[in-house]
Amino acid sequence: MAFANTTTEQRILGEVRTQDRNRKAVRVWLGFVLLALFCLVIVGGATRLTNSGLSITEWKPIHGVIPPLNAAEWEEEFKLYQRIPEYQQLNTDMTVEQFKGIFWWEWAHRLIARGIGIIFALPLIYFWATGKIERRLRWPLVGILALGGMQGAIGWWMVSSGLSVRTDVSQYRLATHLIMACLIFASCMWIMRGLSPHSRDEAPTSGSKAWAGVIAIFALFQIYLGALVAGLDAGFSYNTWPLMDGSIVPSDLLIQQPAWINFFENPKTVQFIHRLGAYTLLALTLLNMIVALSAAPATTHARRAVVLFVLVVLQAAIGIATLLLQVPVHWGLLHQAGALVVFGFAVANWRGFYGEYPRTTVIAERD
Repeated sequence: MAFANTTTEQRILGEVRTQDRNRKAVRVWLGFVLLALFCLVIVGGATRLTNSGLSITEWKPIHGVIPPLNAAEWEEEFKLYQRIPEYQQLNTDMTVEQFKGIFWWEWAHRLIARGIGIIFALPLIYFWATGKIERRLRWPLVGILALGGMQGAIGWWMVSSGLSVRTDVSQYRLATHLIMACLIFASCMWIMRGLSPHSRDEAPTSGSKAWAGVIAIFALFQIYLGALVAGLDAGFSYNTWPLMDGSIVPSDLLIQQPAWINFFENPKTVQFIHRLGAYTLLALTLLNMIVALSAAPATTHARRAVVLFVLVVLQAAIGIATLLLQVPVHWGLLHQAGALVVFGFAVANWRGFYGEYPRTTVIAERD
């Protein structure tokens, strides 16, 4: 009888160790995916800040991997660009060599996007086939892959808005493209965090989980507002702080009719709302930190609350510097990177209140 119990315990321990190894492998894979997504968003920001997003006027998901390889192909690509309003109204003096400078940014952005599809799909197939992915996660991961395919279509939908009438892309479509990227990023973060070991610290308050969700969702909303600012080039005006256009609350915020359109198409209003969003997020994370430190000062949850607040403070400082310096490319990219870091950590913090995914082995807890 004792021998049988020992054998059972060894089998269970073996199952736990196997699941640990599998979860670690999947976490490492998702970590690489998150890093690639982070790079994609930053290169996308550089594409926007260097006005490179309309340099490739055709959508060739497969053939588009190969860039122009000789002078004749560069001339052909440049002629396609010369047909759109951006060239005809803004860049008529551009040379082929100057065109190459904006082409490479957009090409790199699309190449990284295609690469992410590969580094997500191939390991997913392998992990699924070898049984390393737990059943509960299979279809959610397939769903993320489907979102990636949809994101490619959204990217072209965004670019196409600037090829016929406008000299830039629609701020609505730009915001949709960025938010979809953030949702894919958050989904990968959520699953990776759920596969990680968690502490057994009690939540500081009964509402901590909901509060963490509010912060994460508001961080995403703030990124949406930032996308509208970028789409309208609103950051290149009203480059003072804390006053804006000489006032705490600037005038003419609702000058366009109907009034609601100002929140999407009036650069002054959009920038002002983005500022208010930053103040609100700062207040939310400050209150979250104070409550966590007061209710459970020595817990992992409280430490995460401190880190989250510090990240938001740093991001606010970067945002102010970016505004005052009139959005130089490197500062703009740093601000975009900071936004993704804050959002990613907010999602991980929220997921931390749910604990590790239940184990499929007999033993449901880590020693």
